[in-house]
Amino acid sequence: MDSALATAITALREHGAPQAYTALQGQVAGLGPAFFTKFLYFTGITVAPARPPARRPRPIILDHELSRHLQQLAAAVGRESSHDVDGSIAAWVWSDGNLSPHRYWVYLSFMQAAADQLAAGDIWPASAAPDLLECALFTTRWETSG
Repeated sequence: MDSALATAITALREHGAPQAYTALQGQVAGLGPAFFTKFLYFTGITVAPARPPARRPRPIILDHELSRHLQQLAAAVGRESSHDVDGSIAAWVWSDGNLSPHRYWVYLSFMQAAADQLAAGDIWPASAAPDLLECALFTTRWETSG
């Protein structure tokens, strides 16, 4: 386990979050995406905080609870827009099983772009990072109907 974590730290410093996640995937018995993304998030803050812009997106957490919240939000938007009336696309996209490195990269990129877009407006702190958005989504409950 120590070797896998050390390899992930090196990958995070040298290549970025998706590659660090790849280094962890399948390497630590009994642990999966929730642990790996939490490890990378806190490692990114404490051990490898100085990353050049090319190392974006920053590692943030994606666990079962956040996946469930994102699924609820995506299902509500899908219903309202008539693009995913039954929520099946939202359920597939935000399922918390088998988080591939590519899917983690897509999530990180989406959250970085969303945080950047929010920061460009007047309702979000200009210096806010994607982890603030992750925290907001984690603590938010959506009312679902139907």
